Amino acid sequence: VQLQASGGGLVQAGGSLRLSCAASGRTFSSYAMGWFRQAPGKEREFVAAISWSGTYYADSVKGRFTISRDNAKATVYLQMNSLKPEDTAVYYCAARTSTWYSNRSTDFSSWGQGTQVTVSS
Repeated sequence: VQLQASGGGLVQAGGSLRLSCAASGRTFSSYAMGWFRQAPGKEREFVAAISWSGTYYADSVKGRFTISRDNAKATVYLQMNSLKPEDTAVYYCAARTSTWYSNRSTDFSSWGQGTQVTVSS
């Protein structure tokens, strides 16, 4: 599956952004999907995931971010509210050829190109 992420940008602290990730292929509904992020000088970290069993979030974004998907549009979203400067990173969407949840980047086989999110203080 090929992934195309969009929706990043520059926003002030406290603001909101919605990221989108469009997938190609006819079996999108069978994939678990995830969002990861990587800040400069840091390792890539888990943000959120959605699978048949539900939605999952990193503690740092719980209550502020919401992951959702539209299988008819083969798109996964990440609604980000109450953004903080520490949310600044390149955000990547990823697909896992399994319906099961995972928060490990090594379990995801397809990756989008990344979209920059910058939160100013």
